[in-house]
Amino acid sequence: MINFNKHIKIGVVGAGAMGSGIAQVAATFGHEVFIYDNSEQALIKSKENLNSTLKMLAEKGKISFEESEQISRKLIFTNNLNDFNKCGLVIEAIIEDLDAKKRLFSQLDEIVNDNCFLATNTSSLSVMSVASGSRHPNRVIGLHFFNPAPIMKLVEIIPALTTNPQVTELCLNLVKEWGKIPVIAKDTPGFIVNKVARPYYGEALRIYEEGIADFVTIDYAMKEIGKFKMGPFELMDLIGNDVNYKVTETVFKEFYYDQRYKPSITQKRYVEAGWYGRKTTRGFYDYSNNNEQLLTPNKDPELLQDIFNRIIAMLINEAADTLFFGIATKDDIELAVKFGVNYPKGLFEWANEIGIDKVVKTLQLLYEKYNEDRYRVCPLLKNMASVNKKF
Repeated sequence: MINFNKHIKIGVVGAGAMGSGIAQVAATFGHEVFIYDNSEQALIKSKENLNSTLKMLAEKGKISFEESEQISRKLIFTNNLNDFNKCGLVIEAIIEDLDAKKRLFSQLDEIVNDNCFLATNTSSLSVMSVASGSRHPNRVIGLHFFNPAPIMKLVEIIPALTTNPQVTELCLNLVKEWGKIPVIAKDTPGFIVNKVARPYYGEALRIYEEGIADFVTIDYAMKEIGKFKMGPFELMDLIGNDVNYKVTETVFKEFYYDQRYKPSITQKRYVEAGWYGRKTTRGFYDYSNNNEQLLTPNKDPELLQDIFNRIIAMLINEAADTLFFGIATKDDIELAVKFGVNYPKGLFEWANEIGIDKVVKTLQLLYEKYNEDRYRVCPLLKNMASVNKKF
């Protein structure tokens, strides 16, 4: 089993924004990085973007011009997978398609040496399913970076059932060396962030669909009362409704259609219309001439508080469920929401501040009103509220 040091070569499959970002991180910390893509145009664009980024960082004084050149020299762009034969770690960042990832890992088996680890950057697919494409699933692991990878601190580390524990430990240490904040998650749908954060989008959409408030009012409530940097609809528009809806749909399906993750018809229609958000200049808001800045929220204090209470209760419930089922530790869940989706504070910290009994009461009232399994209270929260216990 190899130890990662700066002499270990890193391979990245996929020269898109995520793959290029991961390559930049690895090269910044001294690794020679091979970036593969079967599209020559994608490789050219990646090289141009990375050189531009490194130049800008030097001009801003974030790194020296000498460091910029050193990092640039460590980035090798290739359309030949065989160049990965001396790599100690290969990270795939290709399309979120299980068959494509499995085929890739099967190909890599024939190229990489016996000591090379294979990592998938999947955000919602089963790591075990991806690993099954390799003849050596014990060396496959999930390393989920967040976009943009050079800026976002969080990396979710997801061992498959077959992953050698040494692989997990070595990847944990490597991610720390790269200046990232690693959290370990069980191989369950959505891992930590994409599971715990679903109510931020789903419950906001539900409140809109019920006619309780419009997009701008819901966003205002979460920013004004919760101090979130972005409201749910602003965030969905930034992520892209196509991407956000697909993750929700995947998590819903993989959790055997648990109603808590039920996708929104409204968001589906926006996807069908091609209204993905900022990247198409139209999503929940119209970005063609900054129209969203002209919209006025309803600032009724009671309405805003009700919106916040409902969404935050659902988020806390989801975090508690993630802890209850041993998907991640309390500390890792708190780190994940603060550094993966930039929440102003951890959800367990929030639960303690609000009062777990109040959170439970909010959820119970919602369950009584709608009689939907969506609002069932996590047993952990119920038990803690009954004995007045805090996280």
